[in-house]
Amino acid sequence: MSKVAVILSGCGVFDGAEIHEATATLLALDKAGADVTICAPAITQMHVVDHQSGNPVDNQSRDVLIESARIARGPIADIADLNASDFDAVILPGGFGAAKNLCTFAVDGAECTINLDVADFLLAARASNKVIGAMCIAPALVAKLFGNDIKVTIGNDPGTVAAINATGAIHVEATVNEVVVDESAKIVTTPAYMLAQNISEVFSGIQNFVDKVLELA
Repeated sequence: MSKVAVILSGCGVFDGAEIHEATATLLALDKAGADVTICAPAITQMHVVDHQSGNPVDNQSRDVLIESARIARGPIADIADLNASDFDAVILPGGFGAAKNLCTFAVDGAECTINLDVADFLLAARASNKVIGAMCIAPALVAKLFGNDIKVTIGNDPGTVAAINATGAIHVEATVNEVVVDESAKIVTTPAYMLAQNISEVFSGIQNFVDKVLELA
């Protein structure tokens, strides 16, 4: 049984983890019999967005760990308390939280910084030859952290592709159901809602993605 850490970034596409992507990931892992630990950093979100209007909300603050626990339906682990060597793989669902809370890619592009606890966990995972999977916008974080010609995809958005290539990583164009695998780096990526037009496409693409992550784990 593969042990997989799933790193969330809050709750809600505009300021946290994309809920459909996170759910699809957890469902595919559960169906495969994986032993899953859901985690997040205990930090304040970059901002809070009203998902009805799409606008930021003034004078509100939310904690990424607490918000992520909503998706998990209960308490989750603080990523700072976990050891990457205890897992076979790690997966990062997308949503703007991956680019706003786990790192600053949404604001700073290729010059972004990454939350230290998230960076430490992912660096330790790669040093231990674990599989790292990321979807939607989350591959941008992976590209910034590892660079050095690793291959990733977010689909085909020109601006995001240019920013990823500027990190030193190599973007590979892919369709919503395709998975890009960097075999030597053991990094797996898929576009998810960067391309998906509906929830069915998201679930189909993420099923393929999880299958590949577990195959390499």
